[in-house]
Amino acid sequence: MFTNDSRSQGQISLPQPVREQLHLVPGGDLEVSVEDEDTITLRRVTHPANAGLVDLLLSCPAEFDIPKRDTDDSEPPSL
Repeated sequence: MFTNDSRSQGQISLPQPVREQLHLVPGGDLEVSVEDEDTITLRRVTHPANAGLVDLLLSCPAEFDIPKRDTDDSEPPSL
Protein backbone atom coordinates (compact mmCIF):
# COMPACT_ATOMS: atom_id res chain seq x y z
CA MET A 1 0.00 0.00 0.00
CA PHE A 2 1.19 3.50 -0.84
CA THR A 3 0.14 6.80 0.69
CA ASN A 4 0.18 10.13 -1.09
CA ASP A 5 -0.52 13.82 -0.46
CA SER A 6 -2.70 15.73 -2.91
CA ARG A 7 -1.21 18.94 -4.28
CA SER A 8 -2.76 22.41 -4.15
CA GLN A 9 -4.19 22.00 -7.68
CA GLY A 10 -5.82 18.68 -6.79
CA GLN A 11 -3.13 16.58 -8.45
CA ILE A 12 -1.84 13.31 -7.08
CA SER A 13 1.22 11.30 -8.08
CA LEU A 14 1.01 7.58 -8.60
CA PRO A 15 4.05 5.65 -7.37
CA GLN A 16 6.30 4.25 -10.09
CA PRO A 17 5.55 0.57 -9.28
CA VAL A 18 1.82 1.27 -9.76
CA ARG A 19 2.41 3.11 -13.06
CA GLU A 20 4.59 0.26 -14.32
CA GLN A 21 2.15 -2.47 -13.28
CA LEU A 22 -0.74 -0.72 -15.06
CA HIS A 23 1.39 0.38 -18.06
CA LEU A 24 0.43 4.03 -17.51
CA VAL A 25 2.12 6.63 -19.69
CA PRO A 26 2.32 10.42 -19.30
CA GLY A 27 -0.77 12.03 -20.80
CA GLY A 28 -2.80 8.82 -20.57
CA ASP A 29 -6.45 9.06 -19.58
CA LEU A 30 -7.78 7.91 -16.22
CA GLU A 31 -11.44 7.62 -15.24
CA VAL A 32 -12.19 8.84 -11.71
CA SER A 33 -15.22 7.57 -9.77
CA VAL A 34 -16.27 8.61 -6.27
CA GLU A 35 -17.46 5.49 -4.45
CA ASP A 36 -18.24 7.07 -1.07
CA GLU A 37 -16.87 9.89 1.07
CA ASP A 38 -13.60 8.02 1.70
CA THR A 39 -13.08 6.06 -1.52
CA ILE A 40 -12.26 6.97 -5.11
CA THR A 41 -11.54 4.57 -7.95
CA LEU A 42 -9.12 5.24 -10.81
CA ARG A 43 -9.42 3.24 -14.03
CA ARG A 44 -7.10 3.42 -17.01
CA VAL A 45 -9.02 4.43 -20.14
CA THR A 46 -7.92 2.55 -23.22
CA HIS A 47 -8.66 3.74 -26.73
CA PRO A 48 -8.71 1.59 -29.87
CA ALA A 49 -5.54 1.97 -31.92
CA ASN A 50 -7.40 3.77 -34.72
CA ALA A 51 -9.67 5.92 -32.53
CA GLY A 52 -10.68 9.03 -34.44
CA LEU A 53 -9.27 7.81 -37.76
CA VAL A 54 -12.68 7.39 -39.42
CA ASP A 55 -13.78 10.86 -38.30
CA LEU A 56 -10.53 12.33 -39.63
CA LEU A 57 -10.94 10.63 -43.00
CA LEU A 58 -14.59 11.67 -43.27
CA SER A 59 -13.64 15.28 -42.56
CA CYS A 60 -11.35 15.37 -45.61
CA PRO A 61 -12.79 17.08 -48.68
CA ALA A 62 -14.48 14.67 -51.09
CA GLU A 63 -13.17 16.49 -54.14
CA PHE A 64 -9.67 17.83 -54.57
CA ASP A 65 -7.28 18.62 -57.39
CA ILE A 66 -4.26 16.45 -58.01
CA PRO A 67 -1.46 18.54 -59.51
CA LYS A 68 -0.08 17.42 -62.87
CA ARG A 69 3.38 15.92 -62.82
CA ASP A 70 6.05 17.06 -65.25
CA THR A 71 6.81 13.48 -66.28
CA ASP A 72 4.70 10.38 -66.25
CA ASP A 73 6.80 7.57 -64.85
CA SER A 74 3.87 5.32 -64.00
CA GLU A 75 4.75 2.95 -66.88
CA PRO A 76 7.96 0.94 -66.63
CA PRO A 77 10.50 1.69 -69.36
CA SER A 78 10.39 -0.66 -72.36
CA LEU A 79 13.39 -2.90 -72.91
